[in-house]
Amino acid sequence: GVAFACNHLGIHGTIYMPSVTPKQKVEQTQLFGGEWVEVVLIGDTFDDASDAAKKFCLEEHKTYIHPFDDPKIIEGQATVGLEILEQVKKPIDYVFVAVGGGGLASGLCAVFKTLSPNTKIIGVEPAGAPSMKTSIENGINTELGQIDKFIDGAAVKRVGDYTFSICRECLHDIVTVPEGKVCQTILDLYNRDAIVVEPAGALTISVLDYYKEDIKGKNVVCVVSGSNNDITRTAEIKERALLYGKLKHYFIIRFPQRPGALKQFVAEILGPNDDITHFEYSKKSSKENAPAVVGIELKSPDDLAPLIKRMKDNNFYGDYINDKPDLFQYLI
Repeated sequence: GVAFACNHLGIHGTIYMPSVTPKQKVEQTQLFGGEWVEVVLIGDTFDDASDAAKKFCLEEHKTYIHPFDDPKIIEGQATVGLEILEQVKKPIDYVFVAVGGGGLASGLCAVFKTLSPNTKIIGVEPAGAPSMKTSIENGINTELGQIDKFIDGAAVKRVGDYTFSICRECLHDIVTVPEGKVCQTILDLYNRDAIVVEPAGALTISVLDYYKEDIKGKNVVCVVSGSNNDITRTAEIKERALLYGKLKHYFIIRFPQRPGALKQFVAEILGPNDDITHFEYSKKSSKENAPAVVGIELKSPDDLAPLIKRMKDNNFYGDYINDKPDLFQYLI
């Protein structure tokens, strides 16, 4: 929005984004801004980029435009609520909205509190960055220490003061969704409905089954905000979805150092629907068994227990890595 405004009004602007921002989002920002906008990638999180932008404004005597914690920004995002009420010609029971810094949620709260007070507004955050939920539970705007940056459009360490005040009073509920479940939703929306969304855009759809009993027979609106999904992230999205669905498992396998060991593993240990998707072998000439990190994709979560039993019965089993986050991060 800022990039478009700069281009439209002929005003030079510098837009700061985290260095992990998907390439497509950066390119779209530059496209909307044209020659009037410079994009600067800095830091690992939104908060890092925001701090750098504030420092730049102080040093260069520029005006800092906050992406969410500003009454005018909130008013602008509130127009989404007006559009919803114009387009939906019946009473709305629920509106689900993603919460990052809280600007969009605050705008919707303000509109619906005035024009449709019986509508319940449900905020949805990533489980790895629950800054608004934590703040509401603590009764004070709280900065998180570490966050998962994967859902970049909603991953902030600290929400705004304005937005916290509004959401604390007006949100009817705020819930978190695991990043893996969001990835499942992204794939489902693409494969079933040909809808392309970024992780933040899929948050509201991801939470619907949590409310399936409450929303039966109700009029429900999900604000799907964001379609900047870089195709290069597809492999990571699929990986996270499989891990969340308990269909992807990583092991340390102890292969006997003898001819035919791998062939035996494939023929006798793997099930008929199991696939090896990762294999990293480390041969130790002084050892009877050589470890390998093996990733196996299953057709059903129920296939895991029989697979492990076959490994143990045939002396292949070394260790299970999925439930060891430090080891998993180091090896995978």
